[in-house]
Amino acid sequence: MRDQEPAPLDPGRRLSTKEAAELLGVKPETVYAYVSRGQLSSRRGSGGRGSTFDAREVEALARRNRRESTGPSAAGGELSVRTRLTLIESDRYYFRGVDAVDLATRHSYEEVAEWLWTGRLRPGSTFTAPAGAVAVARRAVDSLPEHAAPADLLRVATVAAATADPLRFDLSEDAVLGTARTLIPTLVAALPPAGRDRRDDRRDDHLAQGGRDGRGNGRDDRRDQAPLAHRLWTRLSPREADEASLRVLDTALALLVDHDLAASTLAVRVAASARAHAYAAVSAGLGVIEGPLHGAASGLAHRMLQDVLDQGDAGPVIADELRAGRRIPGLGHRLYQGEDPRARALFSLLESIPRAEPALLAARDIVDTAARHAPLHANVDLALAVLTASCGMPATAGETIFAVARTAGWIAHALEEYGERPLRMRPSGQYAGPKPPQPLPE
Repeated sequence: MRDQEPAPLDPGRRLSTKEAAELLGVKPETVYAYVSRGQLSSRRGSGGRGSTFDAREVEALARRNRRESTGPSAAGGELSVRTRLTLIESDRYYFRGVDAVDLATRHSYEEVAEWLWTGRLRPGSTFTAPAGAVAVARRAVDSLPEHAAPADLLRVATVAAATADPLRFDLSEDAVLGTARTLIPTLVAALPPAGRDRRDDRRDDHLAQGGRDGRGNGRDDRRDQAPLAHRLWTRLSPREADEASLRVLDTALALLVDHDLAASTLAVRVAASARAHAYAAVSAGLGVIEGPLHGAASGLAHRMLQDVLDQGDAGPVIADELRAGRRIPGLGHRLYQGEDPRARALFSLLESIPRAEPALLAARDIVDTAARHAPLHANVDLALAVLTASCGMPATAGETIFAVARTAGWIAHALEEYGERPLRMRPSGQYAGPKPPQPLPE
């Protein structure tokens, strides 16, 4: 049964923050979030105490929220969610109205994340992981079997980090932003260094995270102040990183921050709609990305690319994929008619890395060979495969890059959802079972 429309308020009446929050079905903090986003205007109350809001304006916003959360969408019945974060159109995509590729190639991952969260750039932004959260997350990750997938490690690290944060249930914007700036580096720090068993001694990393040396003296943590891409590199590749390679990894993270309502992002918004805290919302997203049609797709592209490099010809590799009835990984995207703009940007940067040339040529061979079967363009999964294959990373590295990058976008969507009416992400099921009443089973 749909909610009844409330009786209209007296025109010209001013509402207190508490009254506006009750009418909108949100917390008082969310009312101020509406003001900061330009969705409501406020005026100081008499005597300078508190804010007041135009009753008609609040009513209009409440009606709009109800309509958008319960009415059919313009997309033929598909779920439609209002967002100010990402727009995808005409083979381009935008973060808060700014071309995402331009943003990602000119700013660091941290700066792009800040832009998505707040609509403000913070030059030189650095994310720092709390030592206590890192220690708890590492112990949890180290307890997992060696075959655990990247999403398993990150999901367990997220839950562990949540247990170390007694303020995790604070859903105010400042608190959630604080969580975002510490959770992401904690996830990276919890991952085992490349080429090492997770159960190996982590003494060096403990020191690097602000531990104490053998003489009992504190030690400065320079690595913890490095750009996140630099820290993530040590978790993905045993090779020394050069500036060009680090730039590609940093740009990949920034490009992948968000991509509208992908499956994992929708899961995050559902969790946030139920007022799950930010760690739980991120965990919901991590539970979805393991699918071969989402975060794990780059691993399939990596393995295919490696087969082409080993055989020196894409023809037999593509033939095997088609013979098995599988879609060719790394090609095509339902939101782009032409080439995925994220792939185009990464391929351009990869051309500046000499050791990436064989993988780039193999990727072009894949695209050209597959074009005889279907004119599909490269997507970001194939570009990630070129990066991971040419930099000595495992096939699962692309999934790790994707998950770490997208965590920032998930938190941006959670922040938006906390500002909406609770439990609005509740579609109605269309029952298709036997018509009741049916006899009791014997």
